[in-house]
Amino acid sequence: MATGDVLNGRVFEVQATDGAARAGVLRTAHGEVRTPVFMPVGTKATVKTLHPDEVRALGAQILLGNTYHLHFRPGDELIRDLGGLHRFMAWDGPILTDSGGFQVFSLRDTIAAVDDDGVTFRNVYDGSATRFTPELAQRIQANLGSDIAMCLDQVPPPGLPRRELEEAVRRTTAWAARQRHAPRADGQLRFGITQGGTDTELRRRSTEEIAELGFDGNAIGGLAIGEDRALMFETTDRTTALMPAEKPRYFMGIGDAEGILEVIEAGVDMFDCVLPTRTARTGSALTATGRLNLRNARFARDERPLEEGCDCAACARFTRAYIRHLVNQDELLALRLLSLHNLRFVIDLTCGARGAIERGAFAAYKLDRLERLQSADS
Repeated sequence: MATGDVLNGRVFEVQATDGAARAGVLRTAHGEVRTPVFMPVGTKATVKTLHPDEVRALGAQILLGNTYHLHFRPGDELIRDLGGLHRFMAWDGPILTDSGGFQVFSLRDTIAAVDDDGVTFRNVYDGSATRFTPELAQRIQANLGSDIAMCLDQVPPPGLPRRELEEAVRRTTAWAARQRHAPRADGQLRFGITQGGTDTELRRRSTEEIAELGFDGNAIGGLAIGEDRALMFETTDRTTALMPAEKPRYFMGIGDAEGILEVIEAGVDMFDCVLPTRTARTGSALTATGRLNLRNARFARDERPLEEGCDCAACARFTRAYIRHLVNQDELLALRLLSLHNLRFVIDLTCGARGAIERGAFAAYKLDRLERLQSADS
């Protein structure tokens, strides 16, 4: 199915550029998404501790769901029978679902076999033998009814011998070619994923092969998983330059302020990460001048909000001292307030980047934000 057949129009439009950085709009069956965009992660059909209306009020435009986990609990067919993932989780905006590939290959001790047909592994719920193929990954996502379905890929760990890395690239392309022809839900877009680690030649090969398959968008996979950070950014720069300019580009799994700004500068349009909500669950807040560990005694009498000028629910009413108290008493409200603030921080950072691109001032915006991160103690 051609891109134009899905939504009867252009799926993605670049509206402004500043260097390689882009501001655009992605059109999906459940609405438009202004890019660059951060996608909060709702692994099991929920952004942990938060109501969907709260997530929407933070400025979130699109959420990410996890194919691996939803397939096992509660089951993708059950979700289909209950009206699809949007209705199931009461989110009426766009949803992207990953393929489950990262979850399978990150749990390497559960893998029994990988071959050209698919991967056999023991699932984390009951340990039973399970097999994923490109066709199954697509069928699960069709049952979920997400707006964007990702292709099943083989995610190699950092430091893998080149011969094995080359095999993962070959297999990822072969799997993508098969999934491209599998049935999808009405209006569902499909993105291919490039692999190759930080190997220049293999990443180039993978990017070109995936682009030739003509997906609705293209993703950078297999990075931000432990490799050298400077090399990760260099690889991102090289990879985006090879991706089709008229299609959305997605960096899978980055959510810190520096990383977000770097990949936007490289021409990435979409990114996701569990970092904001996971950091909240450790009792820490993300701010323009760095991370605050609210367990620290120095906040015991601190009457300031988490961040001056932030209008999130945590900053509008509560002090650092109070939130520290909640954290140290293991109160659930602490997780909610810190999750609200951390997501708002990342979403505002990304929204600010879009505005800077539209003004032709992204370099100055990036420099200012990075200097503030390295500035004096909060």
